[in-house]
Amino acid sequence: MENLVSAEKKSYFDGGVLSYLLLQIVNTFIIVFTFGIGTPWAICRTYKWKESHTVINGKRLKFNGTAGSLFIHWIKWFLLTIITFGIYSFWLHIALEKWIVSNTEFQDY
Repeated sequence: MENLVSAEKKSYFDGGVLSYLLLQIVNTFIIVFTFGIGTPWAICRTYKWKESHTVINGKRLKFNGTAGSLFIHWIKWFLLTIITFGIYSFWLHIALEKWIVSNTEFQDY
């Protein structure tokens, strides 16, 4: 009985290197051919792949963020960085992580 409980609570990542490599190749094309405007879409694609392959305590994660939502934040963060002469860039990574976490949940089965 104890082994059954520990197996259900297992955390793991089941993504493969080939699917990740293909994802990043496509994302690179998206960013290059849109001159960077497609970066939020590429970021969302990456986190959707990452979260869909992550299981924590037996529950698979799901990323619900959209490129449109991230694009709006992207513009806001860009303007804040310009207005503050680059100082806001120190907070950019944290702001992006907060957005990612707020758009991540456990998948319903």
